[in-house]
Amino acid sequence: MLVNATNMLLKARDGHYGVGQFNINNLEWTRSILLQAQAMQSPVILGVSEGAGKYMTGFKTVAAMVRAMDESLGITVPVVLHLDHGTYEGAKACIEAGFTSIMFDGSHYPIEENIAKTRELVELAHDKGLSIEAEVGSIGGVEDGVVGNGEIADPEECAKITALGVDFLAAGIGNIHGIYPANWKGLDFEALERIHQATNNIPLVLHGGTGIPDEMVQKAIRLGVSKINVNTDCQLVFAEATRKYIEAGKDQQGKGYDPRKLLKPGADAIMDKVKEKIELFGSANKA
Repeated sequence: MLVNATNMLLKARDGHYGVGQFNINNLEWTRSILLQAQAMQSPVILGVSEGAGKYMTGFKTVAAMVRAMDESLGITVPVVLHLDHGTYEGAKACIEAGFTSIMFDGSHYPIEENIAKTRELVELAHDKGLSIEAEVGSIGGVEDGVVGNGEIADPEECAKITALGVDFLAAGIGNIHGIYPANWKGLDFEALERIHQATNNIPLVLHGGTGIPDEMVQKAIRLGVSKINVNTDCQLVFAEATRKYIEAGKDQQGKGYDPRKLLKPGADAIMDKVKEKIELFGSANKA
């Protein structure tokens, strides 16, 4: 059941649990995430980066695939199709393509330009019934070629962006994309509390969910985080399961080279990872 994320994340905020955004890259990833969310009766957000959208031949293709799969699999839990770290142009394209939610990442612009572009996209998204996420304070690491150093967001800037009517907010609190380095200092919970107080209790988003210790994730949820993004974790387990299949020579046994068999271990590994994260975030049986 495709929906926007507004009510989903308000319920998560008020219920003190988190909803996972799991990024998708192809049919197998999408199917695994949807089936596990359905099995656990958990709401779920399917994240699509602009790079992944291009890989899957465009946002219209992605939207058509997700809608058809949602129907054919008989999915009844709430599902959000969300643009992840969208550019100004990409956000507009996803609004037209049939996404149910968008993220505009204007964190690399001066704050006034971020505000101007976010204001316009809020109006466009809400006119079409979509929810919209904005970002203040660049998230560390690399996301589709955009490099961030793990900035701490300014609460006053967060308040200005929130006042535009965004539905949820990604604010940098020392989190990064990808694998965390050994010298990572951890999440800045004092900054998170300041941001939460400055933004009128808006649902907050934790990007870079891979590698953050479980107790930090759960504390972040208690302090107002309602959406946690997971991507690298799924990539790692998919690669590991596929490598083991090849190294065991199973692709050379019978028709083990059939893509449906070749990709199955990785798809199963993603289901296991999604199950683990849903349990951690506390969203099981919250559909």
